Amino acid sequence: TKDFLPSAMAAIQDRDYLRLCAELASLLSISQASARRRVDQQAAQDGARDVESRKAVATSLLEAAKTQQLEGSASSNLDTLLEAEAKDEHFMLED
Repeated sequence: TKDFLPSAMAAIQDRDYLRLCAELASLLSISQASARRRVDQQAAQDGARDVESRKAVATSLLEAAKTQQLEGSASSNLDTLLEAEAKDEHFMLED
């Protein structure tokens, strides 16, 4: 008897789908796997099962991310988080 690892769902290998997920990952500063997972989760919520409808979901998420980036909320959010508060301006962490 052979021991088999549990098989996961085969990843979609459509070039356009992977490109859309890569663009989404780049805009959101997340990994490609996380971007694909987001698209897959949204597609599951919407009931999309075929590749074309998943591309449509990826496109809508990509457009939403672009809109968010144009508003400045996505890029300035990290800057805001990295700014020191007034009470911590002179705090220095030693090695």
